[in-house]
Amino acid sequence: MRKVSGIVLLLLIAAATAAMLGPVQALADEIKMVGAITKIEISGPDATTATATLKDNKTGELVTVIVNDDLTLDKFKDHRIVTGDEIRLKYEVRDGKNISKYFRKTAGC
Repeated sequence: MRKVSGIVLLLLIAAATAAMLGPVQALADEIKMVGAITKIEISGPDATTATATLKDNKTGELVTVIVNDDLTLDKFKDHRIVTGDEIRLKYEVRDGKNISKYFRKTAGC
């Protein structure tokens, strides 16, 4: 009886560990960076997406991201976020496109 309960306990620990490691792997695809905006493209006043190009402060490379959230789009439209602003950004790569998950000024906005 002790051997059976020990095996069951071991299986439960293994299952719990696997469950905890699953979400960590999904978060690994999220990329963080800080950089200055070099270009913002909004397709029109009623646009639901915009494209922003940022220059990464660490590597100096240009990164283009697609922005979908309404709050950031509103800030683009009323010029609270403009070219030259330093941005803290989190994005993930889906189907070869960089999709913004978090897009905020480093100084606050």
